[in-house]
Amino acid sequence: MTEKNLTNKKHGMLMLFVIIILMIASVAGMIFGSMHFDKFGGILFIGCIIVFIFSIILMPGLKILKPQEALVLTLFGKYVGTLKGEGFYFVNPFCTSVNPAAKTKLNQSGDVAHDHISFSKSLSELSFDFSNNKISLKIMTLNNNRQKINDCLGNPVEIGIAVMWRVVDTAKAVFNVDNYKEYLSLQCDSALRNIVRIYPYDVAPNVDTTGDGIADEGSLRGSSEIVASRIRDEIQSRVSEAGIEIIEARITYLAYAPEIAAVMLQRQQASAIIDARKMIVDGAVGMVEMALERLNENNVVTLDDERKAVMVSNLLVVLCGNHDAQPVVNSGSLY
Repeated sequence: MTEKNLTNKKHGMLMLFVIIILMIASVAGMIFGSMHFDKFGGILFIGCIIVFIFSIILMPGLKILKPQEALVLTLFGKYVGTLKGEGFYFVNPFCTSVNPAAKTKLNQSGDVAHDHISFSKSLSELSFDFSNNKISLKIMTLNNNRQKINDCLGNPVEIGIAVMWRVVDTAKAVFNVDNYKEYLSLQCDSALRNIVRIYPYDVAPNVDTTGDGIADEGSLRGSSEIVASRIRDEIQSRVSEAGIEIIEARITYLAYAPEIAAVMLQRQQASAIIDARKMIVDGAVGMVEMALERLNENNVVTLDDERKAVMVSNLLVVLCGNHDAQPVVNSGSLY
């Protein structure tokens, strides 16, 4: 299905003026015909009734569009074209607007539906369409619900994304899929699952996330920009046939599932403690080496191997301990 833009239909103001003239003239004719019904008034009266009904039939052809709105029109089931851009239009009054997703409510911006019929005083409500079948061409944000997905290591994680999208081909959006909003939401869920299960939550050894056969350091937490880009490309490849353009996809929520969150937190804490201890030991050994070198350079004291070992042991205890050391002063001889 190829979109056809109707660009030569901006005759709404002229047709509105013609309809008003016809209605006024027909009412005046009916009054005059009823007053002279015995002569030619009866024929005039019937003719004016026909003109009045004809002017009422023309009214649904008046359409008003705001900026970034579109209207897909069909005539007896055949697609005749799409109205795009702000303006006052007049089309065939028997044309009907089509939008299967008009009443679909998603967790997204710009998607507001009314449960009841409202009669506005604006000229845009002069048609017989009781539902708002206009298609928004604005950029909208779909805040997809959080999903529980297993990463490549089998750990369940909860992840949510926000997708910025817009309709670029109204004909494809209306006729190629049943409901383009629901279709987009389902494809976002599917694409998210396909991408997330390629990556681990955090950096893990011997994991290939790029498909080149070489282990890398890709992860959901550390490579969020790359993951979001791949999610966006995956969604775009699925919704192109629906006339939708995916502008951007971002990860809005990422965490371990509640059933393993506590265990993973302990694992992260243990890893942090080990890294901190390793840093403390490396620093303590360096300080002990520096102390021994300074003592030998300045000839402050001469220590044999046994006393050096005792000194090293004491310094390591002081530097690596969790609490402040309690010194013991030896007032006697060392030997």
